[in-house]
Amino acid sequence: MTLYRYIINEIWPTFLASLLVFIFIMVAARMLSITELIVTRGVDITQVLGMVLYLLPDILTFALPAVTLMSVVVAFLRLSADSEIIALKSSGISLYQMLPPVAVFSLAVFLIGLSISVFAAPWGNRAFKDLLFKIAESRADLGIKERVFCEPFDDLVFYVNSFSRQDRALKDVFVVDRRDKDVTNTIVAEEGQMIAQPDQRIITIYFVKGTIFAVEKNMDTARTIKFNTYGLTIGLKDVMKNLASRQKAPHELSVGKLIHEIQTTPKGDVQRSRMMRELLEKVSIPLAVLFMGIIGVPLGAQIRARGRTAGIGVSLAVFSIYYVCLMVVRSISSSGLVPAAIGVWVPDLFLIATLIYLLRRAANERRISFLRVRS
Repeated sequence: MTLYRYIINEIWPTFLASLLVFIFIMVAARMLSITELIVTRGVDITQVLGMVLYLLPDILTFALPAVTLMSVVVAFLRLSADSEIIALKSSGISLYQMLPPVAVFSLAVFLIGLSISVFAAPWGNRAFKDLLFKIAESRADLGIKERVFCEPFDDLVFYVNSFSRQDRALKDVFVVDRRDKDVTNTIVAEEGQMIAQPDQRIITIYFVKGTIFAVEKNMDTARTIKFNTYGLTIGLKDVMKNLASRQKAPHELSVGKLIHEIQTTPKGDVQRSRMMRELLEKVSIPLAVLFMGIIGVPLGAQIRARGRTAGIGVSLAVFSIYYVCLMVVRSISSSGLVPAAIGVWVPDLFLIATLIYLLRRAANERRISFLRVRS
């Protein structure tokens, strides 16, 4: 038990430090898009903090396998560099006897990852899109000004004679819609009514008694359309193209809703393949944590180098191979070329094969050629 505690104490500090670094890097990458909301859309800082909070479950799901592998590799690299593994083997303790604490630690992280994947990630993804929709509603209310040309949304220019924020009614409306790359639509109407549809995450402006002037960008053709009523739809993509789509994606659905959608969607439908893949990945990706942790034992024990740089580099290389495999299989499974029930397990099978190979080589004191790192 003393040995087990010693190994665990070697792993968890690196695990926490690496996790914080991964979270910081991933949040910083997304902050480029979020900062645009702050600068150009006037988003409140509390809303930005909410976005970061909602992004965390997805970030953790992605980070846990890499962080678990890295922490175990660095721990056993330190034991190997200080010749402690040689001393343990001289005392009759094999590499296999060092696996239980790593397996228990990896199992605990796997259960955490599974809980995040099943419960927290769908909640975070839904809440993130809902927050963007609230920003869209707020932008519509604050961005439209009376008797002033304004652009509350990208490629949508408004001019209204009067606007009631209480009931969202517009009078004497002039709108230029340049969202279509081929056609520019100019709408002139006597009245308009703005209606939010949270379920579909869209805002629809219903115009009454007006005319649409449609002109192609190359100016070859133009047409005039008179209408009694006309609906202009504004989706999340008009608020922030890099962050949102208006439709609920499979990763926003709970396990129960995914199962229901799979049962009600015809076989052969691409959307059914995507939902099946998303459902199975809620288990397959957290399961990678367990395998990654155990793979770290032979990797760390076999590297002949001092310092953490070599361990981190090898860990990232192994994780990169796994991630590329995951992305390729995810794309193929989503398209329906390979059944999702088979495809999603390929990355885990790769990890299992790697685990068996590395453990057997390390336990039999056979050097792993690609780990001959020199300090």
